[in-house]
Amino acid sequence: MSVPKEHMMPMLDASLKLNKDPGRRIGIADVLYTLIALGAAVFAYYHYREYLWGPQIGMLFGFAIGVSFLGWLWPATRWLVGVVAVVSLFTVYQYGLYAPGGEAVGRIKLHEIQEGHFFLKFFLSSPAATMWMVTLFALAMPTYFFGMWRRSVFAEKVGSALVWSGIAMGFIGFFARWRESYLINFDYGHIPVSNLYEVFVVFSVFTSLLYLYYERRYQTRALGGFVMTVVTAALAFLMWYQFSQAANTIEPLVPALKSWWMKIHVPANFIGYGSFAISAMVGVAYLIKEKMGGDGVNDRLPSLAVMDDIMYKSIALGFAFFTIATILGAMWAAEAWGGYWSWDPKETWALIVWLNYAAWLHLRLSKGWRGTAMAWWSVGGLLVTTFAFLGVNMFLSGLHSYGKL
Repeated sequence: MSVPKEHMMPMLDASLKLNKDPGRRIGIADVLYTLIALGAAVFAYYHYREYLWGPQIGMLFGFAIGVSFLGWLWPATRWLVGVVAVVSLFTVYQYGLYAPGGEAVGRIKLHEIQEGHFFLKFFLSSPAATMWMVTLFALAMPTYFFGMWRRSVFAEKVGSALVWSGIAMGFIGFFARWRESYLINFDYGHIPVSNLYEVFVVFSVFTSLLYLYYERRYQTRALGGFVMTVVTAALAFLMWYQFSQAANTIEPLVPALKSWWMKIHVPANFIGYGSFAISAMVGVAYLIKEKMGGDGVNDRLPSLAVMDDIMYKSIALGFAFFTIATILGAMWAAEAWGGYWSWDPKETWALIVWLNYAAWLHLRLSKGWRGTAMAWWSVGGLLVTTFAFLGVNMFLSGLHSYGKL
């Protein structure tokens, strides 16, 4: 396969509009934020140390360090973390008023608590917060497209604000659901990444947050409508799944999922899935722009060079996290089923996804492939990834069949 000369983009670096800050140093705000994050981890360890052991303690402090680093790299996330932390703690406190000592109250009593409390019923319980997330993300997509069509900076900023707000509500709902699982039955308690309903929420939040990073880095909001299209599609499936099969009901974990590995394997997987989704939707924008004649003086979309670079960066990031998730999954499988690899359909399709993007990166880095061919490949890669993520659960059975529809 040959790549047209005009797509080699030798002046790529000159055309990128990156938000670089090469002279940034660690300041007082960075230090204070890090101290607060570590202080929160110490507080959590002190109060819940009887429930923590080895790897879980490492994850607690590792998360605090990771959040601190993210806050230094991307200061806007400090506000996100702060809002989510304060509101989530307030939610836990409200539940605690009805469950002194933290004991379980049962499913019926939990529902009565939610229905009888204004903030829990309409904003802070996991069902309410998740619905707010769905609404905000769904509104963001047409807002972004309108802003691009009308060249309205204000509309595009509103789109970004809707995405930030949706992410906050998604995380608030995530932590509320985590607490609610323990309130129903202490043995039910688990991080909410155990079934298709829960991981679709995780996918939507991670994809949106990753998109906002690229939005800031490349100083363009013109791609927001494209990325939020795939998020909206995921949420449409989530709503169908919830109302047709009551998929939002909190259920106990199957034995294989009762492991601390789930807390790191699944999030790493969905950072990969989210990155692959972003690359595909940017690929769609790339192909549309090229079909319309390529770069021009009245462009609404970023240059082809910029979109090509975003595709590459997204796939590289997704591939790194997907590789980590695959390794973690193999280690988890060894613990749960006695073997690192069993050629289960989910494992087989995960390998196909990995090989697909490994080949994409190899041809990009070693052969210099860019442009149309790679954009089509990126779009096709999303189809492969979607089948690995969802299709396997719908049409195949195996050791991972606990995720079936």
